[in-house]
Amino acid sequence: MEIVVVLDQLRSMYNVGSFFRTCDGAGVRELILTGYTATPPRKEISKTALSAEEHVPWRHFETIVEAMHHLRAEGYLLVAVEKNDASMDLRTFLPTLTKESRVACIFGNEKEGVHAEALALADAVVHLPMLGHKDSLNVAVSGGAFLYALRLA
Repeated sequence: MEIVVVLDQLRSMYNVGSFFRTCDGAGVRELILTGYTATPPRKEISKTALSAEEHVPWRHFETIVEAMHHLRAEGYLLVAVEKNDASMDLRTFLPTLTKESRVACIFGNEKEGVHAEALALADAVVHLPMLGHKDSLNVAVSGGAFLYALRLA
């Protein structure tokens, strides 16, 4: 399975760095940063990336919509990772994928989540099952859980 990760409007450079490190560990093909998401080189990114930003290919797009149009043209299934009334549980989504699948996982802003225009363009909206009182995890933590679930499926 080929995986690309898209980060839209992440506020924390430490979360961006964590994604670089997770993407390296999970064998992600590319990390796409959109909007005001910080890009390397930045010491705050390096602190949590531990040099993974030097090994994971990345590119920046001004908007999430532009990035999604490019990825769709490249043959990726656009998957927004978000919990809402219409989202599908990850356990239901995983069996729909094959080893040949090309998946772009879209993670949104720490406070706002995935923006409405990205949700509208997504081929699927998928959430991690939450078993406690909170309805979400930190974006970098959810990224790690989601990416490894894809890898191990």
